[in-house]
Amino acid sequence: MKKYILTVCCLLGVLAGIQAQDKLYPNTFGLNRVKLLEGPFKQACDLNVKTLKQYDTDRLLAPYLKEAGLPSKAEGFSNWEGLDGHVGGHYLSALAIHYAATGDAECRQRMDYMVSELKRCQEAHGNGYIGGVPDGERLWKEIQQGNVGLIWKYWVPWYNLHKTYAGLRDAWAYGGNEEARQMFLDLCDWGLTVIAPLSDEQMEQMLENEFGGMDEVYADAYEMTGDVKYLDAAKRFSHHWLLDSMAAGIDNLDNKHANTQVPKVVGYQRIAELSARSGHTEDAALYRKASEFFWQTVVETRSLALGGNSRREHFAPAEDCLSYVYDREGPESCNTNNMLKLTEGLFRLNPEARYADYYERAVLNHILSTQHPEHGGYVYFTPARPAHYRVYSAPNSAMWCCVGTGMENHGKYGELIYTHTENELYVNLFIASELDWAERGVRIIQETKFPDEESVRLTIRTEKPMKFKLLIRHPHWCRTGAMQAVLNGQDYAAASVSSSYIEIERIWKDGDKVQLELPMSVSVEELPNVPQYIAILRGPVLLGARMGTEGLDGLVAGDDRWGHIAHGPLVSLFNTPVLVGKRDEIIAKLEQMQPVSGKPLCYTVPGLFEEKYASLVLEPFFRLHDCRYMMYWLSMTPEEYADYRQTVEETEQRKLLLDRRTVDAVAPGEQQPEADHLMKQENSSTGYFENEAWRDARDGGYFEYTLNTDGLKELTLLVRYWGNETTDPARAFDILVDGEVLVEENISGRWNRQEHVDVEYPLPATMTDGKETITVTFRSRTGTVAGGIFNVRILKK
Repeated sequence: MKKYILTVCCLLGVLAGIQAQDKLYPNTFGLNRVKLLEGPFKQACDLNVKTLKQYDTDRLLAPYLKEAGLPSKAEGFSNWEGLDGHVGGHYLSALAIHYAATGDAECRQRMDYMVSELKRCQEAHGNGYIGGVPDGERLWKEIQQGNVGLIWKYWVPWYNLHKTYAGLRDAWAYGGNEEARQMFLDLCDWGLTVIAPLSDEQMEQMLENEFGGMDEVYADAYEMTGDVKYLDAAKRFSHHWLLDSMAAGIDNLDNKHANTQVPKVVGYQRIAELSARSGHTEDAALYRKASEFFWQTVVETRSLALGGNSRREHFAPAEDCLSYVYDREGPESCNTNNMLKLTEGLFRLNPEARYADYYERAVLNHILSTQHPEHGGYVYFTPARPAHYRVYSAPNSAMWCCVGTGMENHGKYGELIYTHTENELYVNLFIASELDWAERGVRIIQETKFPDEESVRLTIRTEKPMKFKLLIRHPHWCRTGAMQAVLNGQDYAAASVSSSYIEIERIWKDGDKVQLELPMSVSVEELPNVPQYIAILRGPVLLGARMGTEGLDGLVAGDDRWGHIAHGPLVSLFNTPVLVGKRDEIIAKLEQMQPVSGKPLCYTVPGLFEEKYASLVLEPFFRLHDCRYMMYWLSMTPEEYADYRQTVEETEQRKLLLDRRTVDAVAPGEQQPEADHLMKQENSSTGYFENEAWRDARDGGYFEYTLNTDGLKELTLLVRYWGNETTDPARAFDILVDGEVLVEENISGRWNRQEHVDVEYPLPATMTDGKETITVTFRSRTGTVAGGIFNVRILKK
């Protein structure tokens, strides 16, 4: 009897969560109404449930209890210390999402436990606040009093706190926890008290610091309550530097931290959606223009073939896109997580096939690939550099941002497979699943092994005949005239074109079947702004190739602060496969690729590769794990390649030597590398010059970084300068190591060269012996400038 009561209670909780989710996101189906059937997406979701259960909930809660003055039940995590609490918020969201998607009882129990513990924290604070931000109460009081500059002495606190907001919202929306709803609104009300005294100018200044999706969660609070104060707050959290430019059709994203921008625009879309429904047409138009232009810009000009974007966490300018294949830090998983949210929102506003086309590409090639298929670890960076590799997290160790979004990703595969209006049902994605359209008394069973096979069968189950319009996506990768959608002998796709929807409106009867055929052809896609590098796709599937398993240092990351980066040795670009020949010749060979027996979507390509690589097999990128790989391929004619090699090979060797010598490095002026290296500063500024970020300090100001030495001896400090700095003001400054002057430097008029200059300073043994880290400080003098500094490295001699 007790078991029966528990089952009923769990079922009622799921239904409550679905009703909330449906209300929050109209025209979508709650996750529990879309049951994943056997296939790669169900496997990923099921594995992620097992992975989530390995995390220690009390350790994730420790920062919240500490900040509330309550005794912790376990020691908190040390990894990414300073961003305490952010993964806890993601974890709460993930539990709710996976409970909705699978009905797993332990996910529900863990979710409810977290909510109850966070409730204790909220009650202890007494003002609605809940957060793990270290010394958060002091920070928020100072900000409330107008000291918004203090935010730069913390690690992106609004970003951190946004995860708590979102976790509580999701515990209600997906998980049906009503207490979480009130806690979320109480937290929202606390936030209103923080920003109420701030002027618009102070808000804009504060919003230069990464703040996650604070505009989105306040828009959601408006949707939940109808209280316009929350919509007003969402608009106050709109960073006008980005909003106004995007709304005007101006792309100002070059060299900007990518995942700082994407969540802002998720909020813009949400404000547009809710403003339109509430009659605020002017705001709706502004925010919609901004969100649509941003999406178009990122997807069409700044995304790679797998659907991800950015390198070193920043958007590359057009003239620096080669850095995608030079750098070991490729597209960041968090960015794609948020781009999918934005795409879903824009699809709700305007259900065009192009949104589902992008969504399919990004989910299939990037998100699905970021989970290890055996131990379930998550990926931060996916390098596009030929013959590099990725590293994975381990439970209760790595606390990266992409661990947080990774926890959520694999429970959301059912979210956009189907959408609806009152009398229309959209089939957007080809994923084996079963839909319960309860309002119409209809179930849809989608049977497919896509993408391993090109066929899909849709079966309609209904207790009585039901009239509605079925819209099936004709994907952009399926050529016009190639797709079939056959019902009762009639092909409804006969006149359909790529990237559109096939419409079948009729009275449906139980057992009606629509048979889809989706022929996949091979294509190549150029790296943005770098036509000599190409990716190979079959249909929507990015094809890669395995390149060995040597030097996979840190494959499963430990507690190291930089463990999310694949620090193993780089392979020379000239020791990787090159596709030599005219482009049409290469495409012709690819079109003759031969399937490998028993291995779906795996191919050999006779005559494509030079003899050394003749045995290479092309296979889905999402199945490449625990190896070095190829994603992009250099493609040149024999003459072009000979010239290229002569021009570039020497430079490539110098870069590889520098990389091998590097113990640690920081890029001044770039957000995450500076945060990783515990940057402190006063009277310091940053910018970009010649596509490199720089930082300087003026008139007695300074900036400093903590860098690893790994306990090594005979080290040098490399500092990169611009070779033509002026004498007014003087560029005279001190470089210190752990407070001791290493060198008194003056670079004013020193080289008079229009190029960057690297200078190495030997580090005396007295400054490094017995140390695992050192703090390097650049300190200006009265009336002088320290820098600009473009790069800082600790090198082995």
